[in-house]
Amino acid sequence: MNEKKQTASVWQGEELDLDAYLERIGFEGPRDATLETLGRLQRAHTTSIPFENVHAVLGVPLPLDLASVQERLVYRRRGGYCFEHVVLFAAALERLGFDFTGITGRITLGAPKVTPATHAMVVVRFPDDPRAWLCDVGFGSGPTAPIELADGATLEADGWSYRLERRPGALADTWSLHQLGPDGWFDRNTFVLVQQYPIDYRVGSHYVGSHPRSPFVTRLFAQRYTGPEHHQLDGTTWKMTTPDGVSIEKEVEPAQIGALLAETFDLALDEDELTAVLRESGLR
Repeated sequence: MNEKKQTASVWQGEELDLDAYLERIGFEGPRDATLETLGRLQRAHTTSIPFENVHAVLGVPLPLDLASVQERLVYRRRGGYCFEHVVLFAAALERLGFDFTGITGRITLGAPKVTPATHAMVVVRFPDDPRAWLCDVGFGSGPTAPIELADGATLEADGWSYRLERRPGALADTWSLHQLGPDGWFDRNTFVLVQQYPIDYRVGSHYVGSHPRSPFVTRLFAQRYTGPEHHQLDGTTWKMTTPDGVSIEKEVEPAQIGALLAETFDLALDEDELTAVLRESGLR
C-alpha cells in the first residue's frame, strides 16, 4: 500500500477517512498508485455516488472543504455535483500517492454557445510514462474509466463510447470530450490544461449553487450511473438511457419522487427535506 502521510497538502488528503471512502464506493483490492487502481477507483466512484443538487434548490450554502464534503458524500451517503465529487476523489488520489492536476471545463452538450467553466475534472500522470489520463468522475453519467489525454483517443466503457479531440486555441489548445449518442457524436464538454486549486473550485461552486441563472437552483436534478444504465431526474421527468441509445422517459407524480430517489438514485431524503425540495421546485 502506498499511502502518503503529509502534514499539509493541496487537497487535504491526509484528512480523508480513506477506509470509509473506499467502503462507500465498494472498492476492494490494492491501494497502489497504478493505472489499474485508478481505473478501478473511477469505476467504483462513478457508479456508487449519485449526482444531485438538493442543497442548491434549498439555498443551503455548500462548503467545499474536505471535512464537509466527506460528511455529506461518505458518512451521510448523499450525492453531490462535480465540485464535491472531484474534491473527494482528489483527496483519495492524493492520499494514495497519485500525481494529478485539477482542471475545469465547460459543459457544452453539443450547444454552440460559450458556457462558464464550471465543470471539475482531474488529469493523472505516472512516473516513467509520457501519457496522461483524464478522469471525469463528477459529470453524473460516466465514463467509468480514465481516457488517455491524446488527440483522437477513444474509450469504450460499459458499452458507452467516448473520444477526445484537440484543437488550437487563442492561448492554449482546446480539448473536447465527445460521446457517441443515438444521433452520432456530440461534444460533452471542452477544457484547456490550466491547473486549478480547491479555491478555484469554491468560486465555481458558489456560482453554480447560488446564482439565479444557474440551472441547478430552480429545480431538482439528480443522476445515477450504474455503468449499463444512466438514470436522470429533471424536475418530474425521469429518463433512463442505455448505451445502445434506447431511452425510456416517464413523468413522475410529485408524491412518487421521494420513493424514486431512494430506490433508483440511492438518495434518501428525510420528510422535511423532501417537502422543502418539492416546494422550492414548484411541485407542491
